[in-house]
Amino acid sequence: MQDQAMGVALPERKRQPLLALLALIPLAACSPYADAERDVAAGGRGLAKLNPAPKQGYELVLTLKDAPGPFAVVEGVAQYDARNYAACGRIVPATGTAGRITSQEPIALRQVDKNEYRGTFYLDRMQDEDYYGRGVCHWTLTGVGAMLRATGDTASTRFLTFLKKDRVDAGSPLTLHYPKDAYPRAELAANYPASGKENPSEYKEELRDALFSTTTTVQKLVQ
Repeated sequence: MQDQAMGVALPERKRQPLLALLALIPLAACSPYADAERDVAAGGRGLAKLNPAPKQGYELVLTLKDAPGPFAVVEGVAQYDARNYAACGRIVPATGTAGRITSQEPIALRQVDKNEYRGTFYLDRMQDEDYYGRGVCHWTLTGVGAMLRATGDTASTRFLTFLKKDRVDAGSPLTLHYPKDAYPRAELAANYPASGKENPSEYKEELRDALFSTTTTVQKLVQ
């Protein structure tokens, strides 16, 4: 069958309404942020830029206790958010409001002994800038955390910890307890996110004698 408007022959099962096909063209052409949005969807930072010369350095310290075995994967992360995103962010046409602006930057954790990992991050890691023509976006640290896996298999449990900014400012450590039977893989599900509990008594009594813990602390680096 011949499609007169498009000037091409398409099998009937692949035909789409002409208006739907044409609508794709202006959407792709008129969005200056299309590439950035695709980058974010793929795990990138999109338009967000890193500060080329950060100065406010801190060290993330992750300490394990009574671990049930080794961890092949230990990764750190620092999360940053634009605190004034409502004033500086891109207006989402569907809502008429600006969307949240966030970026998660890796912290390279090095093992310093059997039960301790350390890595450097910066409060001023992100670059304050006018990204959308609505004013300068000002970034702030939201928190830092880590993820541990027994193996490189993505089906193994993810043991998670996250220290929020208020505890970073207060110098308050975070100790979380996890059931050992979730190592290396939880029976509940593959890729299970074990977020831990601060109070061991929140676990069932039969689990309380079979827990291990992580303690996350932050130390300011001496300039």
